[in-house]
Amino acid sequence: MKIGLPKEIKAQEFRVGLTPSNVVDLVKAGHEVLVETGAGIGSGFEDAEYQQAGAKITDNVIDVWKQEMIVKVKEPLKAEYKYFYPNQIIFTYFHLADQKELTDELIKNKVVAIAYETIQTSDRKLPLLRPMSEVAGRMAVLTACGLLTRTTKDAIGMVVSGTPGTPKANFTIIGGGVAGAAATRMASSIGANVTIIEFNEDRIRELYDQYADRATILKSNHKNIAEAVKNSDVVISTVLIPGKKAPKLVTEEMVKSMRKNSIIIDVAIDQGASVETIDHPTTHAEPTFIRHDVIHYSVPNIPGAVPRTSTIGLSNATIAYTLEIASKGWKQAARTNNAIKLGLQTVDGKIVYKNVAESLNLAYTNVDEVLN
Repeated sequence: MKIGLPKEIKAQEFRVGLTPSNVVDLVKAGHEVLVETGAGIGSGFEDAEYQQAGAKITDNVIDVWKQEMIVKVKEPLKAEYKYFYPNQIIFTYFHLADQKELTDELIKNKVVAIAYETIQTSDRKLPLLRPMSEVAGRMAVLTACGLLTRTTKDAIGMVVSGTPGTPKANFTIIGGGVAGAAATRMASSIGANVTIIEFNEDRIRELYDQYADRATILKSNHKNIAEAVKNSDVVISTVLIPGKKAPKLVTEEMVKSMRKNSIIIDVAIDQGASVETIDHPTTHAEPTFIRHDVIHYSVPNIPGAVPRTSTIGLSNATIAYTLEIASKGWKQAARTNNAIKLGLQTVDGKIVYKNVAESLNLAYTNVDEVLN
């Protein structure tokens, strides 16, 4: 199969969909890889490394997008819609539940969209979301540490761990999945008071077994969230439902109850914010805004700030699926691997992932109908 690797054009997005090592694997399997000039520079990979791995390099972005399968990191932006064509395979993070215009374009152009974030194994794990969730959870805590200091405007000005005779920072982490657990480990390791709020009973027990000595674990309900948020210096929301808009768990009234210059970070902003007062994504260039005297951080590509780590971690996870799709073709890969089947979003002008269709109030087609 002919595979295209374009340069990411999202603001401050420095990751790339394939590393030179991945290219070696693909070329050995008989595939061709066309790389846009400079695609890997932001992650520390030179064009020459891709050439040595067996790829061809071009500065013609149109040629890259003409390939049978496009491997990316972030969802295509409006400037890239013109490159869509029928039966083109795009393998990337899509987060379509909050992307009506993009979804319409994928449908109109009959693109085969396969989303990293909904590929799910038989044990219900999300292997292509996990590496970036681990990065985002850690980075959310490090970001909060910076926002707490007076080196930034409108900061509380405190040390997370406290000092003798001074209080520690109170962190509330909403959602105890991969990102939430990563944030818990990071925040507790630097001395914060940590509260985790989780809905799933089995997961609550797992979190208690792992973190009871360094965090308070609470059941997710309105009362517990309201009380924890009110007493927090930092709230990190990591709530995610695959392919669906995030539920609004932190209300505007809860935000109003927080003390001045406290911080809210929404890690899952890609799927729509879980905080009522976050109504738009921000960027690494302008990451925050103030509402009700609370600092809001809603950057959708947090791992893009550490592209070397993020690219290697992500591509380590995606390459097996990329190889399978390229070698078998998307339809046979989906027929024989249920994880890939669950990654399908749009096929032949139809939405085949139910949560996306419901979130956007669009017609849904059972994926089995397009695989027969």
